[in-house]
Amino acid sequence: MKIVLKIDKAKFDPIELSDFPEIVERKGVGHPDSVCDAAADACSRALCKYYFETFGRYYHHNVDKAALVGGISKPEFGGGIILEPEYFLIVGRAINQILRENKLEYIPVATICLDACRQVVGNVFRNIDITSNHHIQFDYAVRPGSIDLTGVFEESDAKEQVPLANDTSFGVGYAPYSDVEKIALEAERLLNSDAFKDKCPASGEDIKVMVQRVNKDVDITVCGAMVTKYINNKDDYVNYTNQMKDAVLDLAAKIIPEKNCSCSVNVGDNIERGILYLTITGTSAEAGDDGEVGRGNRSNGLITPCRTMSLEAVCGKNPINHVGKIYNVLSTEIAREIYERGQGDIVEAHVKLLSQIGRPITDPWINSISLIPADNVNFSSISKIAEEVSEEKLSKEKLIDLRERLIAGKVQVF
Repeated sequence: MKIVLKIDKAKFDPIELSDFPEIVERKGVGHPDSVCDAAADACSRALCKYYFETFGRYYHHNVDKAALVGGISKPEFGGGIILEPEYFLIVGRAINQILRENKLEYIPVATICLDACRQVVGNVFRNIDITSNHHIQFDYAVRPGSIDLTGVFEESDAKEQVPLANDTSFGVGYAPYSDVEKIALEAERLLNSDAFKDKCPASGEDIKVMVQRVNKDVDITVCGAMVTKYINNKDDYVNYTNQMKDAVLDLAAKIIPEKNCSCSVNVGDNIERGILYLTITGTSAEAGDDGEVGRGNRSNGLITPCRTMSLEAVCGKNPINHVGKIYNVLSTEIAREIYERGQGDIVEAHVKLLSQIGRPITDPWINSISLIPADNVNFSSISKIAEEVSEEKLSKEKLIDLRERLIAGKVQVF
């Protein structure tokens, strides 16, 4: 079947010129949903590494069902107590035994996944103890995959052949980020950076940034779990939240100076009544908030209801032939490359890729690209750029490169 490539002039305005309110959300790395995303993807990468180092190839797996069940805690100024720990469960499918030279070899899937999950939680949170079960418990339910999906996977060699799509699914992407998208993403990154945490240790890692824009007025709301052992009283709490607010406003003045920005932190607080967002470990998961893979950021790092989006959970899916993962990441990379090569002639690029199960991933069923040209730009010239970039990014070499970057953890997936 012949690939269907369609490149057209978008029939909508650039996001910056839209007259509807723009809404963007970023769930930070310590949000329960983001923790599930990170852990699931770490499990996939660890399995890929083990498979290849041990057997010289990759094997079928999808560990994209993870849940973080919230615990129970009683935080108070200066400390508090964990009454019931969080519970983290990784769920999915993975080949766990290989017949090689008439000998059955077993793969320690449980150990690989549990170690990966512990490492993620330990790397994200400064105030969670992963050496005992007091703060969080880890468990797994990963089983071998069904014959039909593993069969499609097995038809592709690890390196030399083009993998066949394991699903009929689609991915979408666009470029560039709008100003609102930039500040949502970069504000969370700043607040969760080591440099900021060293200055403001009471700021926990469970941070959510919600931004809305009407014309040039941008309102930023930050929800951040605060760590009690650094907070002795209400004045300390207010001081730390003000540090967060000031840091975000300073950042906004640098990266989107033409917008009128305001920022609020923990608007659900009632200081007089002592209702504050206090935690012992820096995450709401310690006191009842739960997490799940795919409920948070899309693969470009944001939740963007004003843009075309996919509901696909990319984290934990295998990077070899799972188009639900590959095409969402790839469509964004295609859009970004088209925009950059346009050198100002392209205002926005939007890409939609649709796969068909069993079809080579280099040959999408539909490849739809919509472009917004700059004023007085010949559309055929930028259409040619889009076609060239698409052909290049869908080549076997580029898709294998994307696979290796995904396995190495060098590609943003949430």
